Amino acid sequence: MKKIALVTCYFHLNYGSMLQAYATQKYFDDRSIPCENIRIDGLKKSIESSKKRFYLKQIMNPQVLTGTILRIGRKKIVKKLHKQTLGNDLKIRENKFNDFVNQNFRLSKEYQSISELSGACSDYSTVLVGSDQLWLPSNIDADYYTLNWVPEDINKVSYATSFGTSYLPDNLKSKTKSFLTRIQHISVREETGVKIIRECAGIEAELVCDPTLLFNAEQWMCIQKKEPIIDGDYILCYFLGNNKKDREFAKRLRERTGYKIVALLHLDEYIKSDIGYADETPFDIGPGELINLIRNAEYIVTDSFHGSVFSILNKKIFFTSRRIKKKGLLDTNNRLDSLFDTLGITGRLITGDEDIDECLSRKLHYDDIHKNLEALRESSVAFLDNAIKGGI
Repeated sequence: MKKIALVTCYFHLNYGSMLQAYATQKYFDDRSIPCENIRIDGLKKSIESSKKRFYLKQIMNPQVLTGTILRIGRKKIVKKLHKQTLGNDLKIRENKFNDFVNQNFRLSKEYQSISELSGACSDYSTVLVGSDQLWLPSNIDADYYTLNWVPEDINKVSYATSFGTSYLPDNLKSKTKSFLTRIQHISVREETGVKIIRECAGIEAELVCDPTLLFNAEQWMCIQKKEPIIDGDYILCYFLGNNKKDREFAKRLRERTGYKIVALLHLDEYIKSDIGYADETPFDIGPGELINLIRNAEYIVTDSFHGSVFSILNKKIFFTSRRIKKKGLLDTNNRLDSLFDTLGITGRLITGDEDIDECLSRKLHYDDIHKNLEALRESSVAFLDNAIKGGI
């Protein structure tokens, strides 16, 4: 049997990105279907160059200018400024990510160009792209996650791929229609993705769950320790954004419960709001350790989609804030709205100003939530199984 090629972002040093890529591979491994992730090393430079050109073309868009271009520049400056004080800690976490990749991902040979990769597609029965925000406007423009390089006669599948935005710029709609019409089986993670595909290409995409949701909490024990890695009762804070109100909410929750705050700091860049609010700040936390932290926490406060996902899987009391406040091209809040609406979850979204007692009175009906999740999981598995048959 030929292998399935997985076009994922397994290499991104981000908990959600790495865990969803691992879940995609795990799905096929559990079914003894051969697969491997396309190794990005030789292609990464050209892909990143294309993305940079996209952002430079968007420089007059105020949200892109402040939300991406200036942020990239600030990250580089801050990284140099804090190299001596923070560098060693960040290196510890980076090593944990690299260890996870080396221990858990099966990678293809290294391809040096898109044309070389295209020529190798005959070795695969199916090329599958997903999940994560791989169809962000910048990625569409970079033209790797579009699968345009996959020959016509190879089965192409999108599983839970996200546009990461609620709309596309007009100048990308024609390009989007072109690549979508080449993919035989299309599914997405959010209702907004279904709408974008319908409007751009006239195709009815299927709504499926993020690959991390294909497995229950017990099935995720395979990459984590059974015993808690943090002693005592704690509130886990998992923030990527720089919203001071999130931290203040967590501090009020600590005052109300008496539980210590365990926080993951500076996850995407140096964050000033991360300084001084937590009781414990471990850096030796890879993807498996993150799940352990969530599973054993009393409460989780997060602005992360996957922080919410693993809280749901482990039936935890959690609160989620919106990382990006403004509507626009970079607004990724639709993924949370779609997830909560599909599973019937209410009362989890916070601004950070809320009364703690009122928030703690909000109920999570996990029996109903997990029934909804199981139904979504079943339909998602049915989509995947049918899509893969197209390549056999």
